[in-house]
Amino acid sequence: MRIARRALLRSGIAVGATGLSGLRMPARAEVRTRPLRLGVLTDMSGPYSDIGGAGSVLATRMAVEDIGGRVRDLPIEVITGDHQNKPDIGAGIARRWIDTGGIDAILDMPTSSVALAVQQVTREKGIATIFATAAIESLTNEECSPTSVQYVYDTYSIANVTAKASIAEGGDTWFFVTSDNGVGHFMAKTVSDTVIASGGKVLGSVKAPLGTSDFSSFLLQAQASRAKIVAFANAGTDTITSIKQAQEFGLVAGGQRLVGLLLFLSDIHGLGVAAAQGSLFTTSFYWDADEETRAWSKRYFARTNRMPNDTHAGLYSGVTHYLKAVQAAGPVGSDAIRWMKANEVRDFYARPGRIGRNGRMYKDMYLVEVKKPSQSKYPWDYLRVVRTSPAGDSFRPEADSKCKLQG
Repeated sequence: MRIARRALLRSGIAVGATGLSGLRMPARAEVRTRPLRLGVLTDMSGPYSDIGGAGSVLATRMAVEDIGGRVRDLPIEVITGDHQNKPDIGAGIARRWIDTGGIDAILDMPTSSVALAVQQVTREKGIATIFATAAIESLTNEECSPTSVQYVYDTYSIANVTAKASIAEGGDTWFFVTSDNGVGHFMAKTVSDTVIASGGKVLGSVKAPLGTSDFSSFLLQAQASRAKIVAFANAGTDTITSIKQAQEFGLVAGGQRLVGLLLFLSDIHGLGVAAAQGSLFTTSFYWDADEETRAWSKRYFARTNRMPNDTHAGLYSGVTHYLKAVQAAGPVGSDAIRWMKANEVRDFYARPGRIGRNGRMYKDMYLVEVKKPSQSKYPWDYLRVVRTSPAGDSFRPEADSKCKLQG
């Protein structure tokens, strides 16, 4: 024992009065060999499959391929799950992936109720989470998590950009056709509050069941209101159906303007420019904006025969930023997200972008208008940018967030 004590003293290690029994030797660091696993949890066949679905899986795979398929010398695997727009199914898949599947990050998640349910699981388990398609702002407000990022848009930015820019363009009276679910109600209220605060008026609102095929009674009420703006607080196939029927009922011909609060490029493609012309919506990305956006989008198109929505471009950017974080800080969820917050994003999607302490990605947003058929010169040439809204004007100021995270 004396020999051991002398050896330790010569090496500069202090030994307490109680002897070697109190000395804790460092444990050997675990060498990880299993793959880095990314789970795309999305809507594969339901009303939101065009904004998430197979396109989100491809965007994730493209990000993995472009980084070389490995990080920290670990192969990267991408797995998929269909949450069927049901919170219990989404949370169940997430928990199973974490408990038995060795998942490191969960991605995408259209349907805000699913996203909130999954975030409870990933917060508890410390798993990195990147929301690309979930809109509800509470994900980075009162329900924020140290391991989550909301990357593309939220209900506040949609309301703020769409309402203020539309009112600036003369649309000062509004009528809402609202999906009768949580995010529809939340979105309609948020936009209504912004309209009123900006000097506009709300002339009425009706609630439509999720998945309805007949909007006639709701559109007749909107038409009778004579509101300058008829806003659809819905998404996916509901938005496509409501805008198509609004054209058939003559709302646009009668001088009313249509606003989709969660409208996407794929919706315009499904509607056709003739049916959607003049509609306004907010987006974080347009494929035809410049050479960089076109270059990435054409690669995506080559594998899908479709141009990407902002959700797909944003998810690619978010996954790329996350993989860089894993390379720099390791695969532990909180460490990776902390690195993502500390480092600026600068790519074809964000120029630049930054992630706040609350997990909100801050970047410029755009109010766009659907072109007339005579203005569309080539395939997928559907939109013109009406107004650019800087990041600081688009999202809720970070100082006003109810998120209690300090970093």
